[in-house]
Amino acid sequence: MKKILIIEDEEPIRIVLEDDFLSEGYQVESASNGTEGFKRALNKTSDLIILDIMLPGMDGFEICKKLRSQGIKTPIIMLTAKGQEIDRILGLEFGADDYVTKPFSPRELLARVKAILRRMENHIENEEQNFFSLMGLEVDFRNYRCYKHGKEINLTVFEFGILKYLIQNQGRAITRDELLDEVWGKNVVVTPRSVDTHIANLRKKIENDPANPKFIGSVHGFGYRFAD
Repeated sequence: MKKILIIEDEEPIRIVLEDDFLSEGYQVESASNGTEGFKRALNKTSDLIILDIMLPGMDGFEICKKLRSQGIKTPIIMLTAKGQEIDRILGLEFGADDYVTKPFSPRELLARVKAILRRMENHIENEEQNFFSLMGLEVDFRNYRCYKHGKEINLTVFEFGILKYLIQNQGRAITRDELLDEVWGKNVVVTPRSVDTHIANLRKKIENDPANPKFIGSVHGFGYRFAD
């Protein structure tokens, strides 16, 4: 369960944010001033920090700058005043990952949080999972090579991209549209049928029996899932 640290001195805003994140299944920790918030952030127990700029004790800029100078890489979303572009610029320069302008929609903030956490998870997986092995299938992500029982398999760029994305999301059902966005790109016009064609070709290359796949399973009416 991901943990969110909220550093916000305005109690009504802090309470709303706490309730919203708790209802979404996150753990929540909060601080009402900069000094307390900085101490909590130093513990490195949070997965993401919501950080207001105007705080008693220590402002958000100082907190962000000090955290980054001490090597703490926890993602930070700064809450900035409406129309204060300089605040947003400074926040990003001091190491914030994103910003949301007050007054803001809780739904918008939640979407930003989910996007950053998802990006962080993918980054960790990319760093840690340079090589994958399962039931005779071996994939070298760094060198873009794939092997089946020790014999190299030649995959196209898109076949490798699909395989890599499915493995990185092993066990999770992936829609065709998600594969299109992640492998081809959001601005490229490709039909979902193209995904099915590439999956069929990929199965022929990596599966012992493409008609009864062990690696890439179909999720009826939804998409595909890589075996876990």
